Amino acid sequence: MNSRFLGAGRAPLGALLVLGAWLALSLLSPALGLAPDTLHLDRILHTPALATGGWLGYDELGRSLLDRLLIGARVSLAVVLQVVAGQALLGITAGMIGGYLGGWPDRCLRQLTDVVLAFPGLLLALLLASLLGPGIENVVLALVAVGWVGFARLTRAQVLSLKRSDHVAAARALGCGHARIVWRHLLPLLAAPLLVEAILASAGAITAEAGLSFLGLGVQPPQASWGGLIREGSRYLLVAPHYLLLPGAALMALVYAISALGEQLRQHLDPRHAGLSMPRATP
Repeated sequence: MNSRFLGAGRAPLGALLVLGAWLALSLLSPALGLAPDTLHLDRILHTPALATGGWLGYDELGRSLLDRLLIGARVSLAVVLQVVAGQALLGITAGMIGGYLGGWPDRCLRQLTDVVLAFPGLLLALLLASLLGPGIENVVLALVAVGWVGFARLTRAQVLSLKRSDHVAAARALGCGHARIVWRHLLPLLAAPLLVEAILASAGAITAEAGLSFLGLGVQPPQASWGGLIREGSRYLLVAPHYLLLPGAALMALVYAISALGEQLRQHLDPRHAGLSMPRATP
């Protein structure tokens, strides 16, 4: 991460700070002595106040909103890691097979991606999550089943271009097998665009998980999640606006930070495409 990347504006530095704070709080939350399920019946819907120890206020059961936001950040991190890892594994494998082998595997891949892209991503994830039932594990499966297409299309396009390059032809002439060509001569060159895709996919995964939890298909009460907090806070907007606005602001700031960082990194790694948007297929 050089000065050119950080010097492109204040957005990357701010995005790094927001993202770093989210990661640190998510990883350190078990050591902070949080009590997200402790009830304080005398503090129901209290607004933020340092005197009571409720820096972000309390919810409808008198639980600390700060503690529940930090636990929700940990849930978001777990979802992002599982979803993006699953999408990348499935999408890169499919895109590599289709792009490298061509023929009927490539035709099958293109037809399958066309079918998935024919439906709005979040609606398809909602359908799958409804069929599988509520729960964070089912949300992860639904988001992986929908979001792998972006990795597959990017991998296929890059492999179609790279497999005709001189260094791949030289590797074949030297007797390298297909597995060695893929691992040593193709995948390393895909690392940069796939990293950008993974960062942008993380923002989509966080938004989708929050949306499904808002609809009651993700994390189930009493476990805290940002989508669940927004759903609960929407019922008390007029009497306790902090209950809705603070989780919503946290979610918006995190998604914006990840998106800004991914976009800046994409432009840094490929200046020719500055200002252009990479095709997205994540919900």
